Amino acid sequence: MTKIVSRFAPSPTGFLHIGGARTALFSWLLARSMGGEFRLRIEDTDRERSTQEATDAIIDSMRWLGLEHDGEIVFQSDRSDRHNEVIDQLIASGHAYYCQCSKEDVDAMREKAMQEGRKPKYDGTCREKGLTSGVVRLKAPLEGATGYKDMVKGFISVENSEMDDMILRRTDGTPTYNLAVVVDDHDMGVTHVLRGDDHVNNTPRQILIYRAMGWDVPEFGHVPMILGPDKKKLSKRHGALSVMEYEKMGYLPEAVTNYLARLGWSHGDQELFTMDEMVEFFTTDGLGNSPSVFDLTKFEWVNGQYMQKADPDRLAGMLCDFLAREVGEEEAKSVTREQFARIAPLLQPRAKSVLDMLEQARPFIVDATFLPYDESAVKKFLTDETKPLLAEIAERMEGLDEFTEASLEELHRQFIEEKDIKFKVVAQPLRVAITGKTQSPGLFETMIVLGKEQTLSRIRRAVEL
Repeated sequence: MTKIVSRFAPSPTGFLHIGGARTALFSWLLARSMGGEFRLRIEDTDRERSTQEATDAIIDSMRWLGLEHDGEIVFQSDRSDRHNEVIDQLIASGHAYYCQCSKEDVDAMREKAMQEGRKPKYDGTCREKGLTSGVVRLKAPLEGATGYKDMVKGFISVENSEMDDMILRRTDGTPTYNLAVVVDDHDMGVTHVLRGDDHVNNTPRQILIYRAMGWDVPEFGHVPMILGPDKKKLSKRHGALSVMEYEKMGYLPEAVTNYLARLGWSHGDQELFTMDEMVEFFTTDGLGNSPSVFDLTKFEWVNGQYMQKADPDRLAGMLCDFLAREVGEEEAKSVTREQFARIAPLLQPRAKSVLDMLEQARPFIVDATFLPYDESAVKKFLTDETKPLLAEIAERMEGLDEFTEASLEELHRQFIEEKDIKFKVVAQPLRVAITGKTQSPGLFETMIVLGKEQTLSRIRRAVEL
């Protein structure tokens, strides 16, 4: 049995966006699920628009998503000699020919065809002239049809009379996209091509080149595009960002791949998948034939599920990195990874992202002297009636031999019994005093993470406000 080889072939004229990342993921899953190889090719023949920055960003994005490739990266720009070699072979075998019709000539042919109710295309004027210069065109069959079984869309067939003799090499000697793709896929041993359905029209044309060269034709599959919530083409405000923008916003790579997989692929009703599960369950039969809608709320829910299950130490390292990006490495050293590792478990149940967690962690990582307060919360809860209660609680805390959740619970139980008050009378004032806000993780858990000294400093500062 032939080994399965799939590929992802982005153009480095821009960064890798979410749609391209999904295509890469499906191609990667196809190869891994069948024990095959996944290859990466950078299609950088557009010299004016291709950049090294975009190339690096694509590679970084693939690495961040965990989509490791097999073998060396192939750069299409290095292969122009091989592309031209194949074109020369097609000319020699009679499957291609030179054409000297100008753009104006071809436009006139197409205009005439439209007026006569025919398909607008090049009419084959130079097919049998035996020219030795000009552009090179494929001598496509004039009768019959070119069909294939699409892995996603089912059987697709196009009448050969609908396709014109496409250009394989321009007058400047550069090969065209369709020719280069076929040669590269053949030479890389690609057996399965999953790509966006904007390539559906290219596929029959590429099959003609495979057949002209006598090469095996890969299996093709075309996945529908991703739409925004308004059912229109995905825009930046709906999530059409580069992959590394999601990294900068603090989303976890496994959440991104999980959500992207579910945009167009399903396995029963399961929503959350590890990478190993996706590899185990993936088949092209699970790919849908309808466009998928990118739902940012659902995406954040998926990321939140992964945040809850993440290793606190891993999150601590990410929090250190994000803080360093924000304030600089030297400033960030004031907060240790160990501190963040203690804070993370308190915030994981509600954090939507690492950036969100960092925002929630701010009350924990500033000194009592610099703790900012929500002014409305101060007015409502740090009143003349509650401040004396907080002062007395602080005094009793000072005398605790052990600063534990159990000892804090017992202290407060005794306090409210003696004062004949409900716990809520002091709970919110205490929360505002130690975090500056009315919302926080569990009150005693928060105190333990802050530590005895910092907790007392904050309560006393609040009393003095």
